[in-house]
Order: sequence, then structure tokens, then C-alpha cells
Amino acid sequence: MKYSQLFTRTSKTVPADADSVNAQLLTRGGFIHQEIAGVYTYLPLGLKVLRKIEQIIREEMEAVGGQEILMPAMTPKEVWQQTKRWDNFDALFRFKGMGEKEYALGATHEEIVTPLCRDYTFSYKDLPFAVFQIQNKFRNEPRAKSGLLRGREFGMKDLYSFHADEKGLDRYYEKVKKAYHRVFERVGFNPDLTYLTYASGGVFSPFSHEYQVVSEVGEDHIFTCEKCRVAVNREILKGNEKCPECGNKNLIEKRGIEIGNIFKLGTRFTDAFDFKYADEKGEKKPVIMGCYGIGPSRIMGTLVEVSHDEDGMIWPKSVTPFHVHLISLGTDKAVLDQTEKVYEELNKAGITVLFDDRDERAGVKFKDADLIGIPLRLVISGRTLEKKSAEWKERAEKKAKETPLKGLAEAAKAFYGEK
Repeated sequence: MKYSQLFTRTSKTVPADADSVNAQLLTRGGFIHQEIAGVYTYLPLGLKVLRKIEQIIREEMEAVGGQEILMPAMTPKEVWQQTKRWDNFDALFRFKGMGEKEYALGATHEEIVTPLCRDYTFSYKDLPFAVFQIQNKFRNEPRAKSGLLRGREFGMKDLYSFHADEKGLDRYYEKVKKAYHRVFERVGFNPDLTYLTYASGGVFSPFSHEYQVVSEVGEDHIFTCEKCRVAVNREILKGNEKCPECGNKNLIEKRGIEIGNIFKLGTRFTDAFDFKYADEKGEKKPVIMGCYGIGPSRIMGTLVEVSHDEDGMIWPKSVTPFHVHLISLGTDKAVLDQTEKVYEELNKAGITVLFDDRDERAGVKFKDADLIGIPLRLVISGRTLEKKSAEWKERAEKKAKETPLKGLAEAAKAFYGEK
């Protein structure tokens, strides 16, 4: 894409109500636009990042047998009443339609997925299975804050698994645990700073599990066990500060941002909807459920919080909006022609490019490139053209180097680990 054709622009000013680094940089960089508190439009650059995050999640959920569906955002009052959550779910957006019929916007989807899957499950032969969706959720947060970290409308991948017994749920739960670690490593989080965290239990288990990324701006206080590489959320310690896996009492307090969670739901929702299956003897047994959530938009915001500097964002290679930020300097025709040629060669080789073809000063282009945070910047100028080279600058590095124009596409591919 040529920058001159991009309808959005970067901004030098920080939004007055942007109370976090991710809100400030994503807005200034032209990735998101706030509509109301906690609700954002994803602009072209931001949507590219979000879609890449979603695709990584999708691949890993399919790898553990998840089948993708898409459930409605508008849900009837009756299903929430059946689980006794219509009056007890504080963050639920409720509204009336035609004829005084009442609805809620989906804050979570157990009330929809459970009766849905009941209609397709009859015997033990139909179990186990898992379904997931990637969809916006709506929660009436009393105070939306921290940009994409706590919104009123936000992206969510929710996976639901259905089992004949507790052992089956336990086995699948462990598979998803590992899949979540793969997701977080693939999107670019440092594995050494990402912890499986024990949190307050669900209905079916003494613990649930969160995935926390260590960050000074995190809302959660976690205590890490460096022997087991797990953590415990402060809310469940209750004066008993030891690792739930090895008993280690030398835990280290840190702050973290929650980027995912998993729960064993048991029969909490299948009982509410009389969801049973026939076992080998024909006897009716309750279906056992698990629930597994990841917020793609929250991941996007968290990546900015943990990967930026004073100049702007630093995107991981796996989710960058473009592979290369290409810049031409000056108005010399030979420079412009050569940059255009490089642009075409990179695109032809499958390297996505944001080509800054604007008639702007070098300083403006460089500042915008740093703010946007694409991992690789290539600059072509009269000076580099004389040497038949381009300036090669990696966003995470301070110094630039020169690289030959010949073989530039192959070098860019190698930088991204592609052949």
C-alpha cells in the first residue's frame, strides 16, 4: 500500500482521555479511532494487526479440534433467565425490541452455545467435541479504561468443549493449556514473561487458570514460582503464599496483564438446559463443559504495552501490519523510479509493503515510521542509489546499515524467516 492512498494519518498529539500507552500510540499511529469510551473503530493498519492475531488463534484452536462457528450478538432474555444470570450479570447490556420483548448483547455465550450443541448431541458417540468463535463481546463496564485492555465492546475468541466425563475434560483442558502457550509465543510475547496463573476456582474446580504477561502497568498482582514457571493471582493466596504445584514459598510478586483464561464449567450450564447424553447402557448422563477465552483486541493492546519505546510501537514480526516500511527521500526521478521498482519487486515476492511515497521531509517520514513500528524500514535516497544499495533499519535496533538492492526481496524474506 502506498502511504499517499491511506486515508488515515499519524498524529503528534496525544488524545486527552488516552490513559494508557496502547491508547496513545495506537491512536496517534492511525491504528484505532475512539467512538465513545471503551469502543473503537479499527482503522486499516489496526485491522491488519488484529486479523493476524485472530488467524494465529484460529490455527491453534483448530489444531486442538475446535470447530469454528459464529453465534449471534443479540441474545434473548429467556436463555439468561434459564441460567439465572439475567438479573445477576451486572455488566449485561439489556434492551427492548418490538413488542416489549427483551434481549441482551452477548457478554459471553454459554447461554447460546449450550442449547445449540444440545440439539446436535444424543449419545456418547457424539462426544467429545469443541466449538469456538471469534466475535465481539459487549460488557457495560462501569469505567472503561486502558485503551484496548478494558473496553465495552471488544474482540473475544471463546472455545467451548463438551465431554462425557470429568477425565475427558481434564485431558482436553491440558491440551488447550499447551495450545494457549503456543498462541502467546506466536503472537510475539516473551515466553519468559508469560505465566500460567492459578486464579479463583470455577464451579467445577478449586482453580481456574489465567495467562498473565508481566507488565508494570498490569492491574493484577501475581506471585511467580520460577521453579515451575507458573504464578498465583494474589486474590487466591489468603496468606498462604506458596506454589500450588511444588509448594515453593519463595514466590516473587509482579504485576501482570491478563490475556487469556480457561475454566472447567462442569454441569453448571448443561444442567440449566437439561443437556444430557445416552451412555453405552442407554442411561442419561449430564454433559461436562469447559470454557476457554482469549481476547484478540486485548492481545493487541498488551503487545503495545510491552513492546514500545519513546518513539512508538515495535510490532512483533508475526503480527506486523506490513513486512516493510519503504521510504523514498527527495524528488529526484531516479530515486522515485528505483523505489517504485523495489516496491513492485517486494510485493511480487510476497513481502507486504507500506510505501511512504509522500512529498515530506525525511524527519517526518522517519518519525512516522518509528511511531507505526513496522519491524523493517528500507530507505532509498540519492546517496544509497549511488552505491546501488538501500538503508536497512530494524525497528528494534538503533543503527542502520546498507544492503545491496540486488537480492533485497530475498534478504527481507530471510529477515522474516521465510524461504
